Amino acid sequence: MHPFASYVLRSYYRATGWNEDNLYANLTRSSNAILDFNVPRGLQFSISKSPNALFKTTYSLNALPSLNGSVGYIFTSCELDVKSSKDVRFKNMVERFRVYDVPRRPEGKEEEWLAGDRVDTRDYLLYGRLYIPTGRLDALYSTRLGPTLQAMVAAISDPRSSLSAERSRTTTTTSNIMLSLQHDTGKWCTEYTWSAEDGMWGIRCLHNFGKIGGSSENVDDAEKSSVFPGMRSKPKRVDEEEAMEGGLKGRISAGAEFYFSAKEKSAGVSTGIRFTTLPDATPPSFELPDSSGEIPHSHGPPSQPPTTITALFNPMLGHMSGAYAARVSRDLSLSSRFDFNVYSYESEWTVGAEWWTRRRKVQSHDSSALENAAGITPGMPGLEASDEVSGVVKAKASTTMDVSLLWEGRLRNVLVSLGVVSNLSSRSKPIKAIGLELSYFSSG
Repeated sequence: MHPFASYVLRSYYRATGWNEDNLYANLTRSSNAILDFNVPRGLQFSISKSPNALFKTTYSLNALPSLNGSVGYIFTSCELDVKSSKDVRFKNMVERFRVYDVPRRPEGKEEEWLAGDRVDTRDYLLYGRLYIPTGRLDALYSTRLGPTLQAMVAAISDPRSSLSAERSRTTTTTSNIMLSLQHDTGKWCTEYTWSAEDGMWGIRCLHNFGKIGGSSENVDDAEKSSVFPGMRSKPKRVDEEEAMEGGLKGRISAGAEFYFSAKEKSAGVSTGIRFTTLPDATPPSFELPDSSGEIPHSHGPPSQPPTTITALFNPMLGHMSGAYAARVSRDLSLSSRFDFNVYSYESEWTVGAEWWTRRRKVQSHDSSALENAAGITPGMPGLEASDEVSGVVKAKASTTMDVSLLWEGRLRNVLVSLGVVSNLSSRSKPIKAIGLELSYFSSG
């Protein structure tokens, strides 16, 4: 389950038109949602409040295995339509398998002029969280420098680490500050980072092959085909998308990262590639929110199974990883991943599943239908039947004999996460962790 702060951050990105999925760090997000989901540890509570559209507060408490908590505050320059835990779209609060839409060039904020002077300001987000009783402080500042540029500053201040470093006369500390500059043009996305703790410099780059969304030409062609069904578009080249018949139609993204630590005198590099099937939608895509902020649903089964295939390789560590994830039915997604090290010959195979549960919901349009509901079947005039997502069950297992189960759902106005992690090879302690998380937040 996404923490409330993550939900607000995603809402901020959506409101400002920034695509966080077009990053090299999120190359394997679709398979990670099934194979690397987080299971709560112990007993956790969180309560959040949105007094207005700009300011949010969040409080959390961990009752088991130890007693601790935190207090957080979030402020944004733009108004965010943050729902309550009762009304929020459940899939927006869960990390899930998705086939992400065609990348688009971010659009800048509309210019505002007053008496010949530009009065609009840059969008930004401020976030701070204080942990009790340790006194650790986390902070985040994100701002848009331009239509395709975004800067982030993240900081951690832990007084306990500074005190222990003074006692041991070492420079080891967890307090750190990190700067990040992201440049996204749709076709290319580059991220530059710097960490003060170890003097690490890094660069990540992701390139999307094929066409990108957002061009007026694609939108005009879609509108013409909808108005004039008989009109034929110009023939496509062989190297264009959707030109060849048979097989999976999709797009390819490839990227790499390089980082160097001046303090440790070490460096690292990795590269990756991803193939995703094309979403069954015409511009504007179904992945983009409509005027109400909701993502419209497509009707009918997809023409091809939504699929994501990724491969990663780290030549310095000798680590190779390949993952396959697909939605095999409306509510079931499966994924598998194979990890291998060319130096030690160690390998691991992980499989996982994601199954959505639904409940039947009947809505009445008039009072007469409500009075005769007992004698009217769903689908007749006056009644509309729909399936509402009530929860999701995730499971994964690996050749290391680790098995994890997680159920996430909504009980009345509270979001609930219940999970367990076990190791079948251990007879003395087969249950490694078990946890329950309750989250409630309101708006207005």
